[in-house]
Amino acid sequence: MNDATSIEQVAINTIRTLAMDAVQAANSGHPGTPMAMAPVGYCLWQRFLRFDPDDPIWVNRDRFVLSAGHASMLLYALLHLAEVRSVNAKYEVLGEPSVSLADIKRFRQLDSKCPGHPEYRWTSGVETTTGPLGQGVATSVGMAIAGQWQAAYFNRPGFDMFDYDVYALAGDGCLMEGVAAEAASLAGHLKLSNLCWIYDNNHITIEGNTSWAFSEDVATRFLGYGWNVTRVGDANDLDMLERAFRTFRREPDRPTLIIVDSHIAYGAPHKQDTGAAHGEPLGEEEIRLTKQNYGWPEDAKFRVPDEVRTHFREGIGERGRTLRASWLQRFLDYQQEYPELADQLFQMQKRQLPEAWDTDVPAFPPDPKGVAGRDASGKVLNAIAQRVPWLIGGAADLAPSTKTRLTFPGAGDFTVDDRAGRNLHFGVREHAMGAILNGLAISKVRPYGSGFLIFSDYSRPAMRLSAIMEIPVIWIFTHDSIGVGEDGPTHQPIEHLASMRAIPGLVTLRPADANEVAEAWRVVMDMHHEPAVLVLSRQALPTLDRTKFGAAAGVRRGAYVLADAPGGVPQALLLASGSEVALCVQAWEKLTAEGVRARVVSMPSWELFEHQDAAYRESVLPSSVTARVAVEQAATFGWSQYVGLTGAVIGMRTFGASAPLKELQQKFGFTAEAVAEAARAQLVRTSGRA
Repeated sequence: MNDATSIEQVAINTIRTLAMDAVQAANSGHPGTPMAMAPVGYCLWQRFLRFDPDDPIWVNRDRFVLSAGHASMLLYALLHLAEVRSVNAKYEVLGEPSVSLADIKRFRQLDSKCPGHPEYRWTSGVETTTGPLGQGVATSVGMAIAGQWQAAYFNRPGFDMFDYDVYALAGDGCLMEGVAAEAASLAGHLKLSNLCWIYDNNHITIEGNTSWAFSEDVATRFLGYGWNVTRVGDANDLDMLERAFRTFRREPDRPTLIIVDSHIAYGAPHKQDTGAAHGEPLGEEEIRLTKQNYGWPEDAKFRVPDEVRTHFREGIGERGRTLRASWLQRFLDYQQEYPELADQLFQMQKRQLPEAWDTDVPAFPPDPKGVAGRDASGKVLNAIAQRVPWLIGGAADLAPSTKTRLTFPGAGDFTVDDRAGRNLHFGVREHAMGAILNGLAISKVRPYGSGFLIFSDYSRPAMRLSAIMEIPVIWIFTHDSIGVGEDGPTHQPIEHLASMRAIPGLVTLRPADANEVAEAWRVVMDMHHEPAVLVLSRQALPTLDRTKFGAAAGVRRGAYVLADAPGGVPQALLLASGSEVALCVQAWEKLTAEGVRARVVSMPSWELFEHQDAAYRESVLPSSVTARVAVEQAATFGWSQYVGLTGAVIGMRTFGASAPLKELQQKFGFTAEAVAEAARAQLVRTSGRA
């Protein structure tokens, strides 16, 4: 064994023993996959990955996604050995390591930088949060799309500012999940040649051997998707691994799947081909025997030989520094040659907006017939997108209905033949769309995706992850209520608003008219770390006369007084979001004519309202006024926090029905008279006044 081979094996065994020791110390975790995939991780990081440990957010770095997130110790060991530096929320590279040995010793413990599954924004060098299987590989497709789009938009002759590759390590579980299949299908269709998935083919899941539930020919499936497929018969064969990665780098027209055959918990001979080491510590005796098999000091714990650190510095460290230094010099020249593009690149990377980005956002004149929320949104979106070039997105095959197509000259469609197109076509793949949007946002373009609100169920896992990661994905959901009408209960969202409001960190906005839509877009675009949902109507909403009613700018505060009682001292409060605000206005007019002092409060966003100080919330919803009625064509769940336990909520307590909209509104009590009558009943309850 020559010196090079020797130090490589020592480095691989360092990864393995760190994984064993960390899982054992935590008495929790998965040592098997990190041990088996250590040679794969080593070969990729040390020989191929274009990544500078001193600047883990360098814009043109290759991305590595550990989709098999339970194998997190593989990634933490690599981050530690490569000496990746930590980055703070201000994009400042700190001197401290991203993952210290102390962090590894506290694997899966409170506040450690080594949580059970990799967490974006928590540990520098982690490219995306992975936990639910399949999400990582699906997210990597968004990263690859972003790389292709950025290259098409920013690169110029002699200035390749973007040419990064995206790697994702997946297990059997990832490839069983439907989200991975959706994403792989789209990646093959788009011929994303900068995308490489590594499939750890170890035949083991939590329940045991995959033969119980998974027998398909994965290679044939991916060939059918249009992928390049290659195979490495032994995960320990560095030469074959290198050959496979070089094959990927040479492939010009297809994404690549590398199938790597491995044994779970490799290195402990009597445990191979079982699931024992997949989801539990090996045990002290097993660790001792395994280290003996590696030729490792049996009693050494968390041992990192100095020569291994030096080896990584001379490999990925030196290569990454050289590549990044060259890129920075190229960027300086690029600034001189293409100053406007350079400014845009900087703004995109820092999640900043161009100056005067909202100048062309339309104001909508009063109109009793009004504009559908989706139509107003389409106009606003197109106005903003012309001034924010990296705002890109599309729909899960519903753009004509959600009005999310960019129609201005030059917008184009992102296709195999036009990587600069800004209209994305996800097909009927809501789940993959969500994960892809996350990948786009992580790559610093500003993405939006759309569909019908009822189908947000299919996107919810990715929506939840966008909230966990604090990335500004924009979700546009139309057909927001029983207003869908004849399509019936399967297409009429009931519980969906409540379910989205329940996700911490997700901001949901349901605007009441076209001008609230415009203001909602302003709010959303200003968000840097929060995903947002725009919930929009299919049917026309009256455009309110803002000389008579409160300014739509109140949307920014989540809830505001739209119509007030004479003197501003109300007896009753009428609360609503979206299309039901107009019903409250009609009821307010009836009550006012009767001498009842009523106030209408438009509440497009509970989350934004809860962010306001107590004084503002009290000014909108005075605690002294207990006669309250809330109106929303959705589940009543949650409204009690605003109307109290004795307040009235006109909402949905069943699923909808198939009928024209007006008949549905009558059937379920969404009429101005029903709202007014509920307010009268509340006044009787609170004061005895009829």
